[in-house]
Amino acid sequence: MALYAIALGSNRRGRHGNPAAEVRAAAAALGGLVALSPVVTSAPVGPSARRYANAAALIRTNEPPPVLLARLKAIERRFGRRRGRRWGARVIDLDITLWSGGRWRAATLVIPHRALAARVFVLGPLAAIAPGWREPATGLTVRQLLARLTRPRPLPTR
Repeated sequence: MALYAIALGSNRRGRHGNPAAEVRAAAAALGGLVALSPVVTSAPVGPSARRYANAAALIRTNEPPPVLLARLKAIERRFGRRRGRRWGARVIDLDITLWSGGRWRAATLVIPHRALAARVFVLGPLAAIAPGWREPATGLTVRQLLARLTRPRPLPTR
């Protein structure tokens, strides 16, 4: 059985209620749930004006990455996700961020997720449930990646 880290996000009401309720309902739909982080809110990325509800889940499954990706896309469609503008409002967004098998590279899927190390809204929730998971490209733990993004930096001097 493989372990996967899944990032969940929503910034639009759906049939389950507000974005936080959509995230919790999507987590329940994943199957094989091992752990779910608290739901946090974050500023939008890109042109969307709506704040996001974000969480991370650990799931266990026998599915290889492409099969899991297809299942996640089916869950998104069931929740009412439509393909549209990049970073636009969405009922649910499900991304594979890490996999216990290490790396996966294909035209439609890259694991670890390309933007993982740059996203506090993914690393924060993930650090709550898997702080010691090492990102295979750098060897750094989720906790270390988060610290790199959130540590105080000196103010520029003139």
